[in-house]
This record gives sequence, structure tokens and C-alpha cells, in this order.
Amino acid sequence: MEEQGEGGVVKKFLYVNRKAPYGTIYALESLEVVLIGAAFEQDVSLAFVGDGVYQLTKGQDTKALEVKNFSPTFRALEDYDVTKIYVDEEALEARGLSEADLVIPVELVSSQRMAEIMEGQDVILSF
Repeated sequence: MEEQGEGGVVKKFLYVNRKAPYGTIYALESLEVVLIGAAFEQDVSLAFVGDGVYQLTKGQDTKALEVKNFSPTFRALEDYDVTKIYVDEEALEARGLSEADLVIPVELVSSQRMAEIMEGQDVILSF
């Protein structure tokens, strides 16, 4: 049975982030859509796979790219009750990163667990 929110049925949305944070608009657009979905009381989760894990890394310097560093915005997710943030552990390790390198707390998951999480969603949006 689906939950009822203030505005009707609550759907489970998973936003899958696959791309590096800069060079395309995907990462920033994903973050904005996540915040909008959460504001409308949907059940929002995020997944970071492949180069998407770079979106969460600390110490991003975007001056040379002449774009705004939006990584601090991820800290606002908790204010919107977005607390289900999954990172593909293998993708993180393959890039020489660990959980300590990330700007927010996440749940590290195996590829198998990530597939299970995806199975349980009503809507999956890939960026």
C-alpha cells in the first residue's frame, strides 16, 4: 500500500547520478530536481554511481572552470529530509576515494545492493 502524503500518494523516487559534477548540467539539474521533489513530500533517494561519486567529493575547486561550486548545496539535503543517499562502494574505491572524502554522510552499498534499491522504487531518474 502506498503512503498518503498531504498532496496525495507518495511515490518513491530514486535519482541516479552518473556523471562528473562539472562539464555538463546534469549534476546541478539533478540536485535541483531532488530538492523540488523533496519539497513536494515525495520519498526521495539519491544514488551515486560511476563518475557520479565525484559530485560528493570535498575540496572541489571550480575557479579554473569559471563555474560555481555547488557541492556545499548537498548539505541542504538533510533539511529537506533527504537522508537516503547511496554510493556505489566499488565506484568510489575504483577512483581512489573513501567515505572520508565525501561532503555528506552516505550509505556505501555494493552493486548488488544498489540493484535491490533500484528494484524497490516507483520512479528512477538518471542524470
